[in-house]
Amino acid sequence: MLLLKDLLNLPLPKQKAAASEAFIRGVVAQRAHKSDEEIAEMELAVTVTGVMHVAAMREAREGRVEAELAGLVEGLAVANGGNLSYPVILSVDGQILHNHYHGNILEKGQLVLGDFGAETAMHYAGDITRTFPVNDHFSNKQKEIYQIVLDAENNAIASLKPGITYQQVHLNAARQMADGLKALGLMKGDMAEAVAQGAHALFFPHGLGHMIGLDVHDMEDLGEQYVGYTDNVHRSTQFGTAYLRLGRALEPGFVLTVEPGLYFIPELIDQWRRKKMFTDFINYDALKKYRHFGGVRIEDNVLITKTGHRVLGEPIPKTIEEVESIRMGG
Repeated sequence: MLLLKDLLNLPLPKQKAAASEAFIRGVVAQRAHKSDEEIAEMELAVTVTGVMHVAAMREAREGRVEAELAGLVEGLAVANGGNLSYPVILSVDGQILHNHYHGNILEKGQLVLGDFGAETAMHYAGDITRTFPVNDHFSNKQKEIYQIVLDAENNAIASLKPGITYQQVHLNAARQMADGLKALGLMKGDMAEAVAQGAHALFFPHGLGHMIGLDVHDMEDLGEQYVGYTDNVHRSTQFGTAYLRLGRALEPGFVLTVEPGLYFIPELIDQWRRKKMFTDFINYDALKKYRHFGGVRIEDNVLITKTGHRVLGEPIPKTIEEVESIRMGG
């Protein structure tokens, strides 16, 4: 930006307004479709990221400070020839989105949410989230929520192909998780209408995913509206869905994240209950037992191919059985 100031005699505050929209659209159109060489770099980034996540699962135990695990995974990113693709999110307060505080001491009964990734020497990013218990096993309550999120993630990935809008994939995942919460008695009524009105966003207040490449949120500095949306697919204004960074129809060569989550945010629950929001769809009394639950998010990075999709990198444990096996030293 300082170079542009000198070359164009254009003050920094005026540069954004003077940018060429045609040039921005051209850059996005080119970079949105990853080449074979780029995909190979991203495979490497995700594989290293998997090593980082498994290490965190193995080393977590009661009495350790979150910062010890955050330092461990950052060290592995550097040791494998790259660096972090973004600051580590690793917390027992998984209900706090983008939580970079690492000062909590792990206690039995908690869940650890780890959202972090490796960046290769060529600066291609991985972005993976896994959630695991401090105990060797998930509690029954934790299993129920975790499985709802895992099923939604697996089904969302299975649906990915050219032509489908990611906005629709997001809404399908929201509906599936709402159905799961209804089965547990946490939501009630017509779930199609609940999602249409945005009641699900109490538990799922963010988007299903975003583009990834040379940046973890690829090209969004150019303008999220150019990267994630088109003249035919517009961003929602509804709380929750409004934070979906990628809504457009998918095309071969896109690489994106799939990251559904369910969170129990006491402050948001209290606010909505006080305002009597969505009382036809949310069982506020039942939520009292989940006040200190935390959050669950599960995330993978997926390439859109000509005929469907492919999950990048070596498989990273995510089934309940796989995670518990690692927690028990397997």
